[in-house]
Amino acid sequence: MKKTCISCMLALVSAVHPAWAQTSVANRAQKAVAAREQQWLQSHKTNSPDLVAPLLGKSIVVTSSDGRVHNKAETLAIAKRTKYDSVDYSDVKVTVFGNTAIATGGLDAKGSDEAGKPFEAHERWTDTWLRVPSGKWLCIASSDVPIKK
Repeated sequence: MKKTCISCMLALVSAVHPAWAQTSVANRAQKAVAAREQQWLQSHKTNSPDLVAPLLGKSIVVTSSDGRVHNKAETLAIAKRTKYDSVDYSDVKVTVFGNTAIATGGLDAKGSDEAGKPFEAHERWTDTWLRVPSGKWLCIASSDVPIKK
């Protein structure tokens, strides 16, 4: 009886251990991507596009809330000309699928746009992140959708 009980316990631990390991990896990935989203927010708050530049993949595709599509260079150029008076994220969620993560959230912001015109934005955003072989997470796609407040 004692041998059977020990065998059952070992089998149970062996079966559950990979699930714990998988959950731990997913949790670390969620935290890493969420931290990168906070760094992106900080780049807005401090009007410092240099903070977001290393987070963006070389071939990122960004669809802005007005429907325009931009590459990395264009996105950073727009960021340099946009000035935020206030900006905040809400409802940030990260879902991990292996080496890919989807982050979603809301954005409320005021400031002046790339042309120097005042703006007030209320948007939902979706960012797609990819873990590259170095282990770093890079945003490879981003999309903003305006919402009514």
